[in-house]
Amino acid sequence: MSAQDKVPTQNTPENRVPISIMDTTLRDGEQTHGVSITGPEKLMIAQRLLGDVKVDRIEVASCRVSQGEQKSLARIMEWAEKYNHGDQVEVLSFTDHKASVDWLREAGCRRMNLLTKGSRKHCEGQLRKTLPQHLADIEKTLQYAVDQGVTACIYLEDWSNGILTSPDYVWEMIDQLAKWPFERIHLCDTLGILCIEEVERTVGETVRRYPDSLFEFHGHNDYGLATANSLKAAQIGAAGVHVTVNGLGERAGNASLAEVVANLRDHSQRDCRVDETTLKSISRLVETFSGKRIGANAPITGNDVFTQTAGIHADGDKKGNLYESRLSPQRFARDRVYALGKLSGRSNLDFNLDKLELDLTPEQRKAVLDKIIELGDKKKIVTTEDLPFLIADLMMSPDQMEFQVLDCVITTTLGMSPCANVKIRFRGREYEALANGSGGYDAFVTALRKLAPELGFHVPKLEDFELHIPPGGRTNALVECTISWEGGMKTRAVSSDQVLSAVKATERMINMMLRRRRSENGDTTGDPPNMPRDVAEKPTPVTT
Repeated sequence: MSAQDKVPTQNTPENRVPISIMDTTLRDGEQTHGVSITGPEKLMIAQRLLGDVKVDRIEVASCRVSQGEQKSLARIMEWAEKYNHGDQVEVLSFTDHKASVDWLREAGCRRMNLLTKGSRKHCEGQLRKTLPQHLADIEKTLQYAVDQGVTACIYLEDWSNGILTSPDYVWEMIDQLAKWPFERIHLCDTLGILCIEEVERTVGETVRRYPDSLFEFHGHNDYGLATANSLKAAQIGAAGVHVTVNGLGERAGNASLAEVVANLRDHSQRDCRVDETTLKSISRLVETFSGKRIGANAPITGNDVFTQTAGIHADGDKKGNLYESRLSPQRFARDRVYALGKLSGRSNLDFNLDKLELDLTPEQRKAVLDKIIELGDKKKIVTTEDLPFLIADLMMSPDQMEFQVLDCVITTTLGMSPCANVKIRFRGREYEALANGSGGYDAFVTALRKLAPELGFHVPKLEDFELHIPPGGRTNALVECTISWEGGMKTRAVSSDQVLSAVKATERMINMMLRRRRSENGDTTGDPPNMPRDVAEKPTPVTT
């Protein structure tokens, strides 16, 4: 019976066949242009992938790259052995007899993925060798690895080109490899050239020819088909698939961990050990360490993928979750969000007000919705966190705000430290502070921190800072500043000046923090007289 025949036809939990997930973010993913992950960062990612996400194996390095890489591998192995993950850590190696094996063994690793040529073009054009010569090098390296207690799998680099253009070479090669003690054979679509039908035909034929061997599919995303091709390989009997977090990898990247896992569970009879509730957090961690931001619309992990924008969709969900699918946000430990903008309807606003536990009259709701639509026409974003301030803006004058930046003079020069002279009003009294900083905004925050002890609050730590300027090259374009603060707060503001947009976002954060603190203490002092009682008294939940 072939591996393909072993896959059941009923898509039920009890009939699902396990499939192995190997994550190669720390090896193949690091080949992304401009990405270099440090040793401590690699250790943290490895710990999360094996300990929390629960992938089956991780590939963390390439042999003989550098001493730093070897030290990173050694630290990972020290942790992995301590927590019984030693057999789940693998390293790319080369057909160099003893060199690669000795390198990884010195770091405490005992699993290698041997890189070989899966097409005649690569074998003869790059190695300048015949297939028999290449097989002799493979056997020599493999025998030494076995003697040293190293478990070996094998990569067939450029296999997809090989199976399409020189199938006789591929079959002759696998005929021999299948006789040797390789644990798994990796079929590589190195240049991401295969379409789904070609994966079905070529992987399917390979699995049927060698029923006693385990084959894994390694897909690249040059045509945007890496996830679909990995799913098809799994459906027709591959023993495993290779992925990276956020689809990192050379050129267009590799198959995405989150996309592949969700598709396996929903569109095949296969299953894996991965904990879906951790996919967003590992995505964010790798995004931070790699410096490569993922798209807001990236499936599963993007910030916007569980956001309903159109009013008709919010209305349908309100009346019976009519716009939900198997990809529910709760499945991935996330929440459904109903966007506020020019396409919003009453249901969008109602969902957000309910989330904040705010109760407005019909007239007040209409006024707020009209303002949201007006702001949307101006390309301004309104979030759930913005609603209390938007409501307050509609129902009180500026001099009723608890904390207000009255004036701010920021000076920057080429030769001296930037300086900020800040004047604020807090609960009816005015204060001033002067401070230097490494930049204009840093000087402003330093000045606020000088005042904070006297005013009885602290300025939280800034965790992320993002500026968005619309395309078009206009020097007077509005700048949107988004700041994430310690404790989960996130505030946005818009100005034609980059620094002042950050100042406004900070002003909003302090008011949010003060309002939350007063609400928790049951203190309504300073609330505007025309503000609805629920807006004044109830805390503002913060989404992260």
